[in-house]
Amino acid sequence: MSIIDEFVKSHPRSKQLHERALAHFAARGVTHVGRIWEPFGPYMTHAQGSRIWDADGCEYIEYRNGHGALILGHGHPDVVKAIQDQVTKGTLCSASHELEIEWADLIKGMVPTAERIEFFACGQEANMMGIRVARAFTGRTKLLKFEENFHGWADELTSPSVPGVVSKETRVIPMHDLRALEDELSTEQYAVVLTEGGGAHMSGQVPWDPDFIRAAGRLAGKHGTIWLLDEVVTGFRDGPAGWGGLMGLKPDLTTFGKSVAGGMPAGVLTGRADVMGMLAPRTPPGSWIPHSGTWNAMPVVCAAGIAACKLLRSGSVQRQVNSTGAYMRQTANKALRECGYNWRLYGRSIIHLYFGPVDFEVDDAGNPPTRDARKMLAGGEEKQRLGLYLLQHGIHTHQGRMFILSIAHTKDDINRTVDALVKALGEAMADGSIGELPAQTP
Repeated sequence: MSIIDEFVKSHPRSKQLHERALAHFAARGVTHVGRIWEPFGPYMTHAQGSRIWDADGCEYIEYRNGHGALILGHGHPDVVKAIQDQVTKGTLCSASHELEIEWADLIKGMVPTAERIEFFACGQEANMMGIRVARAFTGRTKLLKFEENFHGWADELTSPSVPGVVSKETRVIPMHDLRALEDELSTEQYAVVLTEGGGAHMSGQVPWDPDFIRAAGRLAGKHGTIWLLDEVVTGFRDGPAGWGGLMGLKPDLTTFGKSVAGGMPAGVLTGRADVMGMLAPRTPPGSWIPHSGTWNAMPVVCAAGIAACKLLRSGSVQRQVNSTGAYMRQTANKALRECGYNWRLYGRSIIHLYFGPVDFEVDDAGNPPTRDARKMLAGGEEKQRLGLYLLQHGIHTHQGRMFILSIAHTKDDINRTVDALVKALGEAMADGSIGELPAQTP
């Protein structure tokens, strides 16, 4: 029996739900491209801590965690209580309230570059406003981005190659090409340059070279371009001041989301007071940017954000999750080497799966086993097929591509996951679902 047949047989209720969904949702029955599986994914019913359960009663160790939002795990009691308490007082005031100030106080206390703060319904909206205020402030219109960096699906945030996208003012250049960056910025036509926190794809599937990212900020300042650091995934997952704080960066604007609101829908734009000042009403009306949004600083979201930030501000949560990540890397990579597999795990609290060949071993900092970005991005189909095998072993991953950790994960969870990973790889190679590259000795 093939893995697909086995999965379908063991998930009859999810199959029924998927067939219903096909009649509603154009994207092969899902509401997010990252939820497309072959033949379909499990339909979840509830989650708690490091576990999630599907409609067929299957229990999984959870490694999707709200696309990175749930560093505290599912249903953290402090966040749940904050939401419950606020729901009884009102979900939407359509007016200013004290919670938005308290949440902003916490964020400013954590992020040194956050001179001003603006709230949104999601991280993508924060990025969109960051572009607009940069244009208004500089009087320029062009936008500079890097290949593979993800900032959302809106026209100027996604790839220009996507059908229907109009982004005539956008230029995309390779990562780590300092000459290309300086050539573009020296034209002094760019309002803003965007960089994804940690590197390309979910906290750095392709990590930034520290020297390059620091040079990028200096070059942007030299040529009058606003530097926007997109920390929608990495903040406050990588530290109380985000990945930028960890690296000692000083971007003009920084966007946050996901973890900042304890898993509730929110985006945050922070940055220099003079740049953010473009949002301040002034005369004439055409000289300022009006910002509306019914869900901006929604009280329930603010309450969750306050509870989350109080837990995240000391750095103990991040240290714990990074320690778990280090244990997972070391344990898994040892087991993979012993089996003669080229697959490796790398990363910090979002652990990426690497599909060989291994140029050198993953170091203690969690850097990938190659400097070739093409190798880091390779094996997408193989990883997704592996993800199906992992589901059958009770492991719910981000389509086989990564393991997103939380403080709820224990060493027992990690040990069980590593055992499942080795078994799943063996099964997938045995039945020809994925191939294996020849081993290379570092």
